[in-house]
Amino acid sequence: MESDNGKGLILAVASSVFIGSSFILKKKGLKRAAAFGTRAGYGGYTYLLEPLWWAGMVTMIVGEAANFVAYIYAPAVLVTPLGALSIIISAVLAHFLLKEKLKKMGVLGCVSCIVGSVVIVIHAPKEQTPNSVEEIWNLATQPAFLIYVAITMSIVLALILHFEPLCGQTNILVYIGICSLMGALTVMSIKAIGIAIKLTMEGVSQIGYPQTWLFAMVAGTCVVTQLIYLNKALDTFNAAIVSPVYYVMFTTLTIVASAIMFKDWSGQNAASIASELCGFITVLTGTMILHGTREEEQQASSEQVRWYESRKSTNEEHLISLYSPEY
Repeated sequence: MESDNGKGLILAVASSVFIGSSFILKKKGLKRAAAFGTRAGYGGYTYLLEPLWWAGMVTMIVGEAANFVAYIYAPAVLVTPLGALSIIISAVLAHFLLKEKLKKMGVLGCVSCIVGSVVIVIHAPKEQTPNSVEEIWNLATQPAFLIYVAITMSIVLALILHFEPLCGQTNILVYIGICSLMGALTVMSIKAIGIAIKLTMEGVSQIGYPQTWLFAMVAGTCVVTQLIYLNKALDTFNAAIVSPVYYVMFTTLTIVASAIMFKDWSGQNAASIASELCGFITVLTGTMILHGTREEEQQASSEQVRWYESRKSTNEEHLISLYSPEY
């Protein structure tokens, strides 16, 4: 494996480990905080005083930073699908630390993600790192990518202006579509900024180029838009459904955008490209299986709670009738 791809691989895996662990740390912190105050789900902020929750936040920031740097060294075709490993990490740690049992289908999902990731890593293309922000700008202004951006922004505007008021509260693809389309542009902009930072640290300053600041403005706008509509999706729909749908759409669009802008697959033969696509589909399948398993567990848990509350209500009514003066 080429040295740059190797660095990107290590950083992407490290990012998944940190991000996957952060979910467990934050959840343990939330559980501890709930014992001493109002739960976060009911508007409480006791978790802000819990060290474990802050440890989870710091861990997540470190993971996101590692992921940011990974895009500097390796193509999005390699880095983005490896984000599925964070789901495996959180599932395995939840099994041992939170006693949230990983069922057989969950294990199958983990294995699928690992197998797909290995296939992607083996056949990942070698990306040519641009030598200046001007080169990246030339890539971003090539006709094929400009057409992609025009189509993306047209769809986003149509979703925001027409479909959101019409069916945003009932169709999950409206909010997730906006997040995913803007997310792909976010990755392209962040990759450009990362390369500019890397070149500047190597002694070739890119700060004076207006393109650097333009990429920063685009990244900021895309990130804010992405977060707004992701929060809307999470507030409107079940998180167990939002997460896999968002992962599939975001990963697919990011790979397409990267392939157009950076020509990730140029020079590769048909067999390597087919292998990468198979690996990608395997990772997506494993992700869907994992989230499907979690959704079933959440439904089973909620049904048990409803049964308990119903049983409790029946018993209370029986006791009331026993101690009623009229009895």
